[in-house]
Amino acid sequence: MVRFLHKQFYWNTRRLITGIFVAALVCLASSFHSPEANAAGDELFYDVKIVKYYPNPATAFINFEFPQDIDKSYTLLIFSFVGKKITEMPVDNSKIIVNLNDYFRGIYVFQLKDRTGRVIETGKFQVIK
Repeated sequence: MVRFLHKQFYWNTRRLITGIFVAALVCLASSFHSPEANAAGDELFYDVKIVKYYPNPATAFINFEFPQDIDKSYTLLIFSFVGKKITEMPVDNSKIIVNLNDYFRGIYVFQLKDRTGRVIETGKFQVIK
């Protein structure tokens, strides 16, 4: 009985910590802004998104669409909710389709980075199966 209670406490604690981590990751992912400089050189912040992604939530695949004139040196990275890098691919086209067959159900975070590693845009999507 005591062993069962310890195991139950362990799993409840683990579930709670995972939930807090996921909530923090989602808040962090939604708080990124891309800076833009105006003519005076001041940094302005804007929320213009250049990446369109759908469907969200996704089941078998997810589409990422970029403007036609996007810099071909950009990289798209996808991370699991625990921060593990799942996919990294160059943005060499205006549309990327990611197959989600090897993805588990859950929340994923994507980042669009330039060649220097600076994050241009970030977002989140959900995989449901």
